[in-house]
Amino acid sequence: MKGLKVNVLTIFPDMIENFLNYGIVRRAIEKELFSVSIVNIRDSAVDKHKTVDDKPYGGGAGMIMKPDILASSVESTVPFKKNKRPEVIFLTPQGKHFNQSKANRLSMLDEVILVCGRYRAIDERFRELYVTEELSVGDFVLSGGEPAAMVIIDAVARLIPGVLNDFESGIEDSFQTNLLDCPWYTRPEIFKGHKVPDVLLSGNHAEIKKWRYEQSVKRTSQRRPDLLDNSKDEL
Repeated sequence: MKGLKVNVLTIFPDMIENFLNYGIVRRAIEKELFSVSIVNIRDSAVDKHKTVDDKPYGGGAGMIMKPDILASSVESTVPFKKNKRPEVIFLTPQGKHFNQSKANRLSMLDEVILVCGRYRAIDERFRELYVTEELSVGDFVLSGGEPAAMVIIDAVARLIPGVLNDFESGIEDSFQTNLLDCPWYTRPEIFKGHKVPDVLLSGNHAEIKKWRYEQSVKRTSQRRPDLLDNSKDEL
C-alpha cells in the first residue's frame, strides 16, 4: 500500500467504515494512494463487558477513558518506542485548530494515529505518555472524536497527488494561500438577469488570473480579514 496510512482508534468503528465508502476518500483508497485502518478500542479491553471507561478519581460527573486500554490500542497498531514515537493525534476541543497548513503536513506523513475520545475525558496520563499532538476542528463540543476524524481524513486525502482528477483544483482551494477561493461561474452565461463577468469570457488568461486573485483578496477581506496578514502573493 502506497501513501499515507491513517489509523483511527474508536469505539464506534461502523461510523468510520461507512464514511470511507463515499467520494474522494473512497477514490483515494481504491487507487491505493491512501489507506485507513480502523481499530476498535474495545478489542483491547480484557473483561467480558469490554469496558473502556471508569469513574474519575476525586469524583465528578461523567466517565473517563482508561489509559491502559488506550495505550494497548496504540501499541497494537504501531510499535511504540521511546526513541521513535508514532504520530498520535488526540481529537479534542482543547487542541490546536486544524487548518489547511496542518492538513498539508499530515498529507506528507507515512502514518498517523487518530484517537477518537468519548465520554467526559481520557486519562491525562495517556495524553502525557502517548499523544504527540492535539487537534480541534472548532470551538464546540462533539459527542466524540469520530466526526472530527472524518473531517481530517477528507481534508488530507484530497491533498495526496493522484487522488483528485484535477490536481490544480486542490492547490487552488480556499486557505492553500491563506486566501479564500474566488467566485466561480458556469453555464448559462446569463442567469435571472445576472451575467458572468466579462473578463471570464475574454480568453485572456493573464487577466483572468489577475481577476481571480483580486476577487480572492476582496472576499477574504470581507469574510476573513484575519487571514490577510499571512497571505501569499501569487501574481
